[in-house]
Amino acid sequence: MKNNKVIIVLLVLMAVIKITPILAQNEIKEQLLVPLSDPAKSGSLKVELVHGSIKVVGYAGKEVVIDAETNANPNKKEKNDELASGMKRISNRGGLELSAEEKNNKVVVTSHTVRQPVNLTIKVPQQFSLKVSTVNNGDIVIENINGELEVNNVNGDITLTNVSGSAVANTVNGVIKANFKSVTDAPMAFTTLNGNVDVTFPVTTKMNVKVKSDRGEIYSDFDIDVDKTTPKGVRTSQNGMYKVSVDDWIQGKVNGGGSEIMMKNMHGNIYIRKAK
Repeated sequence: MKNNKVIIVLLVLMAVIKITPILAQNEIKEQLLVPLSDPAKSGSLKVELVHGSIKVVGYAGKEVVIDAETNANPNKKEKNDELASGMKRISNRGGLELSAEEKNNKVVVTSHTVRQPVNLTIKVPQQFSLKVSTVNNGDIVIENINGELEVNNVNGDITLTNVSGSAVANTVNGVIKANFKSVTDAPMAFTTLNGNVDVTFPVTTKMNVKVKSDRGEIYSDFDIDVDKTTPKGVRTSQNGMYKVSVDDWIQGKVNGGGSEIMMKNMHGNIYIRKAK
């Protein structure tokens, strides 16, 4: 049925549509099945976490399958509230709370658990576009997806394996590693502050590359026709003084040039690899 809307909230000790909570030694697991409005068409997934990891895998199914788990820290000691002496605590903030909304093949997954990391493993049809992000306590892994990928992390790695289409991947403290089966002509960007950028493209990929590593090296087994013109000086003024800086980006063409590919980091190397 088109234009249907599914909103499902997962709570500890509550069963909702094929969901069976499993609790063992402070571990909570949930599974949620989200049907698509039109399984014959491609879709999109949006996931945002504050604490936790995200893994998205393309498969041959026609619905979105979300497996979520969280582990309470058994060594963490709760602070005693002297004002609550003799009273019983009835709130349960250690539970797993997750919501999923689907409309016109667009699935939005949101975690409301803020006190501890949530680890998500999500299966989607292979023809899917993704917009996923996390901040702390987790990496992002994408496998076997064909679509537009927008991936953001802060304190963790990003790994794209056997993907097709285009990608924009950004992290701050982490490694970016990507392996493309095929690419479109859409612009792509891969940036991190602390970590290597390691991207593998098909042999015949046509691209214009723009790369910069402030304190690392740049390697490639593609034949890159590097633009050897003199770097341009940029002149800026402030408080009556002038500063001249040099744009030290390396730019060049691969296989005659094509889509725009940008890679940048500060502490780490950049690897532009040719698929074997």
